[in-house]
Amino acid sequence: MGRRRSTTSVRLSESLGVVFAAALVLAGCSTSGTEGGQDDEAGLTVFAAASLKNSFTALADEFSETHGGVDVSLNLDGSQALVTQIEQGADADVVATADEKSMAKLGEKVADPQIFATNVLTIVTAPGNPKNIRTLADVTKDGVTTVICSVSVPCGSAAALVEKNTGIDIKPVSEETAVTGVLSKVHTGQADAGLVYVTDAVGAGDSVTTVADPALAAVVNAYPIATVAESENAPLAQQFVDMVTGAQGAAVLERMGFGPAT
Repeated sequence: MGRRRSTTSVRLSESLGVVFAAALVLAGCSTSGTEGGQDDEAGLTVFAAASLKNSFTALADEFSETHGGVDVSLNLDGSQALVTQIEQGADADVVATADEKSMAKLGEKVADPQIFATNVLTIVTAPGNPKNIRTLADVTKDGVTTVICSVSVPCGSAAALVEKNTGIDIKPVSEETAVTGVLSKVHTGQADAGLVYVTDAVGAGDSVTTVADPALAAVVNAYPIATVAESENAPLAQQFVDMVTGAQGAAVLERMGFGPAT
C-alpha cells in the first residue's frame, strides 16, 4: 500500500510539472510581442494638415511596411482644427501643421517641432480654364467666382498676405476652413477659381487647370512636425517624425510637389 501511494504522488507531481511548464510557455507568449517596452500591437495616431493628405497617406503606408505592420491612423483637417482638438485632449501621437504659427499655439503640448517641407499657393480653375484666368488679378474680374481659405487657417493667412503684398482685393464667394474645401468647390463647379497649395493642384491632376502667379510663389508656408508630449507611444512617434524629416520623407514630399525644408 505504501508503494502505491508513492507512485500516485510521483504521477501527481509530474502532472503538476506539465501544467506549470505550460503556464510558463503561455506567459512567454503573452510577452513576445514587445521589444524595448514598445508594444508591437500599438497603433500610431497622426494629426496632419489637410494639404498633407496624399503625402502622409503614402508615408503612413511606408512606415507601416517597415515597422511590422503597425497601424498608422491619419486625422486630416485644417491646422487650426487640429490645434483645437489637441488642446481639448484629443488622442494624438504626432502633429504636422501647414504653418509655424499654428504649431506655436500648442506650446508645451508638443516636443521639438521641426520644419520638414514648404509650400506655396497657386490658382486652380475648371479644366481648360474657361474663364481665361491668367493672373491673380483675374480672379477679381466681374463674372468670376472665387473661393479661398478662411484667414484663420494657414492657406487663408497666406492668401491674405498675398493680397497685402499686391494690393489685390479678392472678394470670395466662400471662405473654407481647409484647403481641400476650396479644391472641392472648384472641382465640382461651384466656383470658377480658387487659391490652393501647389501640392493640392498636383494631387488633383487633370480635374483642374493650374495658373501660376509670381505673387503667390513669393509667400512661402513652412510645415513643422512634432511628437505630442502626452503620447503613450513616444518612441514610435519619434520614429515616424524621423522618417518624415529624413531622406525617405523628403523623397515622397518632393514627388507630391512640396518644396524643401528651409
